[in-house]
Amino acid sequence: MNTAAVEVKPQQAEKQPVLVPAMERPKGKPGPRAKKGSDEAFRYFLAKEGSHADVPELGEEVKSESEALIRSFKSANPLFFRIAAFRADIELNGGTPTLVKRSAQK
Repeated sequence: MNTAAVEVKPQQAEKQPVLVPAMERPKGKPGPRAKKGSDEAFRYFLAKEGSHADVPELGEEVKSESEALIRSFKSANPLFFRIAAFRADIELNGGTPTLVKRSAQK
């Protein structure tokens, strides 16, 4: 009769992630947050048929980013554009004129 000896080694326990309660987590910088009303500074346009990102051609304007996302997904051209308008203005700092960018939105 052939008998084979098999050596059984105890398996090492897998390292489990250590969960730290929220109160004990290190406090760092909070993540980026959207500013209230930041959506108002942008206008959203669907892309014209045949338009692409290299040569943008604006089509119909829509009210919000979510509407642009849905409508562009349903269309033949899945692109949409987010436009922000700015104006160049002069600001005097200690008698020195400096060009600054200001939002064109009210």
